[in-house]
Amino acid sequence: MVRLIMWIALILAVIWFFKRLAKGPTPRPKPAAPEIDAAPMVRCAQCGVHVPRDRALSQDQQWYCTEAHRLQGPAARDR
Repeated sequence: MVRLIMWIALILAVIWFFKRLAKGPTPRPKPAAPEIDAAPMVRCAQCGVHVPRDRALSQDQQWYCTEAHRLQGPAARDR
């Protein structure tokens, strides 16, 4: 009786295994990429480097990347 149950279990396991192989792997859904809100960028009036507006320093409607550049003022551009 135990041998019969073992043979039935083995046959069912083989059937299950072959069905799974025939079906193929189940595709896993890729996690959605988080949406990144980019901070508004401003250009330094002295050197031209773009920095986030919340980290920039402003003076007279000009934006600067550091305190040293703010003290130097806007650069003279020949363009």
